[in-house]
Amino acid sequence: MPPGVKEGDPAPPFSLPATGGRTVSLEAMKGKPFVLYFYPKADTPGCTTEACAFNEALTQFKGLGLEVIGVSPDKMPAIEKFAQKYGLDFPLASDPENATAQAYGAWGEKVFMGRRSIGLIRSTFLIDKDGRIARAWKKVKVDGHAAEVLEAARAL
Repeated sequence: MPPGVKEGDPAPPFSLPATGGRTVSLEAMKGKPFVLYFYPKADTPGCTTEACAFNEALTQFKGLGLEVIGVSPDKMPAIEKFAQKYGLDFPLASDPENATAQAYGAWGEKVFMGRRSIGLIRSTFLIDKDGRIARAWKKVKVDGHAAEVLEAARAL
């Protein structure tokens, strides 16, 4: 795993601007379990598939008392456009300095089509009501991922 958090660790604090003029933060989520997922770029095929899968499962997540928050390094105008285009009903946050991604270990070296680069590593964290990392998925494969996170959330 890249540096960052592992299961059982306290979730690193964050406060980020999000869609709909909101701010999302660890402090605001205190006492509530939630899903925090990092995606590389708004309105790209993999990120769209992942966001739409979380959106389709949102009622089930909320039924378990969980919120879903997506985070990317994109600036807010691109994120707002992405959320509106696909009717995403959960907050998408902007982390342009990658500070939150780095704190969670979702920023670092990655390989895409044989080329190495530094960037956002698609990652998801299930954070329990006590603010601890209950589950961590690094280097996520999009297909079936939202369902896998939902299954883990049911075990909280």
